[in-house]
Amino acid sequence: MKNLVYPAIFHINSDKGYTVTFPDLPGCITYGEDAAEALLMAEDAACGWILDELENNNTIPAPSDIQSIKLKKSEHISLMALDMESYASKYGTTLVKKNTTIPAFLNTFGESKHINYSKLLTDALLELYLAQ
Repeated sequence: MKNLVYPAIFHINSDKGYTVTFPDLPGCITYGEDAAEALLMAEDAACGWILDELENNNTIPAPSDIQSIKLKKSEHISLMALDMESYASKYGTTLVKKNTTIPAFLNTFGESKHINYSKLLTDALLELYLAQ
């Protein structure tokens, strides 16, 4: 599955830490004591925000064009690559049981390859959803 990419604004604080906000993710804000921590915290905050929206059946906003974002003197912008599949597999909690029917020969094949049908269907549906 492809990554989502969102712009993040890094504000340099007077204590040398960074506050990070996302113009497209209202209320998504985090902090890091240095640039490395701020990047990690920003990825976690944005993935958590998006996963919450997806689990609540909300539409996630399209990312802004970074050229249209106005920055203050103490700010810089970075594009964040968000691996939602990996994040959701670690932190996703809301599950819905679905019953499906497949041809017998595909079931035999899937069982011989130890395929997790729930993961396969989830990955395929998430890819289609994010491609919209």
